Amino acid sequence: MDDINFECTACGKCCHDLRLALTITEAIAWLERGGQMELICEAIPWPVEPELGNAQAEYKRARSSPAMSGSLPVRISIVLAAAFTGACPNLQADMRCGIYEQRPLVCRIYPAEINPFVELVPENKGCPPDAWQTTPLQRQGILVDATTIELVGQSRRANQFEAPLRMQLCLELGLNTAALANEGFVMVSPDSEALLTALRQIHATAQSQEAATQWTFVSNRAGTLETLLSVGATGHLAEATATGNSRYHGFFPPSST
Repeated sequence: MDDINFECTACGKCCHDLRLALTITEAIAWLERGGQMELICEAIPWPVEPELGNAQAEYKRARSSPAMSGSLPVRISIVLAAAFTGACPNLQADMRCGIYEQRPLVCRIYPAEINPFVELVPENKGCPPDAWQTTPLQRQGILVDATTIELVGQSRRANQFEAPLRMQLCLELGLNTAALANEGFVMVSPDSEALLTALRQIHATAQSQEAATQWTFVSNRAGTLETLLSVGATGHLAEATATGNSRYHGFFPPSST
């Protein structure tokens, strides 16, 4: 793997048209500033526990919560995302961040990847070529910047600790639909006041309730739903479950077979 250097040029390209994954504390602050939020939900069929030593499965398990879809055991992954079209509401005219000292972890970590199974590819980022020429960030595929390493660790720990709290949040808001992982997302835009109230309550208690939760798969592909139903899951075509504040974002074109 190539060595990678990085130094922000303050071009502002990474601050447009985004969904930023936030911690619960960050989400509360974002809403209090008047920002908009989405909940992004996906489900992983989990009929049996993977064998020990399966690093990717262990990573997915740590950042998700157990549930059922019909008679099929699943794990639900929920992302709290700050959503905006165009420039970030905190981006100033000089392309500097207006909340720089309070900016979210994901912004502090950029352009490094939080998921250890995702390779950092400069060409996939919005940064100009001269951003990749100075301070050492990665050597032979391994992060070497001490600050970034610590921030990535903080983000991963938060994802693991907050997974059951995000599930509790969905229960509070009556949300129980998800897309099949690697095929799409269900994206929900709750009422901001209701979301903020629920987040504050969950943040204050930092406790989730143990409950047998039922989730429904949503897909735009009939073949996917047929397979899920055949193994005991519940599901519907995306068109049949669309609501005013919920939409299905698929990675593949819709199909009837």
